[in-house]
Amino acid sequence: MNPTTLITPGEIAPDFELPDTQGNPVRLSSFRGSKPVVLAFLRGFM
Repeated sequence: MNPTTLITPGEIAPDFELPDTQGNPVRLSSFRGSKPVVLAFLRGFM
């Protein structure tokens, strides 16, 4: 996926993995079909 490509509402987001606040890896696809996911990328956090 091109980084400048936007995801349209209703489109499935590409899978990715990031550490949680405890440093444990969390994969987006692990939530698919079980609960809604809201992503917030806070600029300058930490």
